[in-house]
Formats: sequence, C-alpha cells, structure tokens
Amino acid sequence: MTDPVVVGVDGSPSSLDAVEVAAREAALRGTGLRLVHAFGWPSIHVPPGGPPWNPAMAGVRELVDGTLIKAEQRARQAEPHVEIIREVTVGEPLMVLEIESRTASLVVVGSRGLGAFGSLLLGSTAVHLAAHGRCPVLVVRGTPKPAGPVLLAVDGSPAGEAAVEFAFSEAALRGAGLLAVHVWNTWSERAYEGPGDPLNMVVDIERLREEEQRLLDETLSEWEKRCPGVAVERRLVRSRIRPALLEASRDAQVVVAGARGRGGFTGMLLGSVSQALLHHAHCPVTVVRGKD
Repeated sequence: MTDPVVVGVDGSPSSLDAVEVAAREAALRGTGLRLVHAFGWPSIHVPPGGPPWNPAMAGVRELVDGTLIKAEQRARQAEPHVEIIREVTVGEPLMVLEIESRTASLVVVGSRGLGAFGSLLLGSTAVHLAAHGRCPVLVVRGTPKPAGPVLLAVDGSPAGEAAVEFAFSEAALRGAGLLAVHVWNTWSERAYEGPGDPLNMVVDIERLREEEQRLLDETLSEWEKRCPGVAVERRLVRSRIRPALLEASRDAQVVVAGARGRGGFTGMLLGSVSQALLHHAHCPVTVVRGKD
C-alpha cells in the first residue's frame, strides 16, 4: 500500500467535510486513511481538573473518542471500503500535521477549524501546512463541480514542476480533464488591453504573447506524453493573475498550484497567488511545494 492520506480532525463542520474528501482521495489512490486528532487544539474544552496534555483524564478521552468516531462514520459513508486508522497525538496541530506530512501521500484539512476567529476566511492550520507541508496539501473549501476539470495554475517556474506532475496524476485518478491556465500581464497587476497600454509602447506584445504561449506549451508537453489519457485544455490569458484564476475555479473540481511562483521573493514559502486561491477559490485547492 502506498503512503496514506492524512486528514486533520477537530470536530468542526469544516474538518468533517475534509474527512469526506480525504476518504475519496484515499479510495482513488488505493491507500489507507489516517484520521489525526492533535490533542491540545484550541477547540478542546477540558473539564475542570483535566490538564490538556493528558487525554486519559475523565471526560477528555470520551470527548476525543466521540470526535474521531463521528469522523470515521463520515468517512465510511463516503467510502465504505477504505482502511481507516484513528490517531490521537499529543501536541500542537500545526507541528503534528507537518510531521504526518513527511510520510503521507496527501494531507487534507478544512479551511477553518473550531479555533478560527469568526472573521477569518482561512484557518492558521491550513495556511501553515500549505507553506510547510512535505507533501501536497488539499484545503477543502468552496463548492467543487463534480463534472469539471482539474484546474492547474501554470507559472513556468522550476518550483511549479511538482504541481504540474500532481495535477496530471490527479486528473488521471479522477478521470477528469485538465485545464491548464497560464496568466500573463504587464509589470504590475494592473491590466491594460487598449492601445494606451504603456507596454505596447516599449515591447512587441505579440512576441511577448508568443513567449508566454511557448512557456505554457513547454511546461505541459512532457507530461502530456507521459499521461496520454488525460485530455488537456491549454488556456493563455492576459489579465490580472489572481482574479483570472479565481474566476476559472468556479467550474473546477479542484485547483492545483505551486506554493510559490516566478514572482515570489527569495525565501518566501507561500506566494501571493497560492494564498489568494486558498482564501478565495470557489473549489478545493491543493498546494504543492517544489523540491527543497
């Protein structure tokens, strides 16, 4: 059996949605599912006299067991035949799930847990794992279109190669098409399309467009040969990057993006585009880190 799919469980509605998605991902991969509850999450309300580092204390064990039983029931409803392991671990959830990611094929989390403030669009666990996870991290959010494609955000960077590989694999597993979108623009996020565009005055726009098309083609060509069963649609868009990808996510099953692209500062673990997708995409988002 390959490395398991790991899902973080804290009893929140968001985490239970993540459990259902994780069960389906495990079934697609033919692997097991690990339900991981990190004891000490802010969501745990410890009874008087029960220190949070001792899950054997009266009342706390029942609370944890009840959370995992409910999660397992949700997983079995989605995929009855997936092998499930329940794991209760002492430690902060961020560190626990990061460690779990070292031996997982995929880590799945909800977009918000019980500890998230009401005004936050995305919980700290999801952001941290997307930046630090050692395997692809799937954040469950939005409403996926079951018949839609896997949406790949193409930036042509070396760090993004792992995301391309993952997107082709995911499309093959799901029996879905792959929509590869490469968005290019001027030197800023302000997009001009008319003759007054300053860029038109200093460069050959058509030549620049050809260069961007070549980058898109070269990024995909090798993987199209390796995965001939995946139907690929290439889409070159001149626009602001983040709004264009967010709009494309409306009709997708899942978005796949690298952790950081060509425009990221050195040392930045999570770029602005991947952060925008995590916060605002209309469907689940998988962030794939490149090789360190």
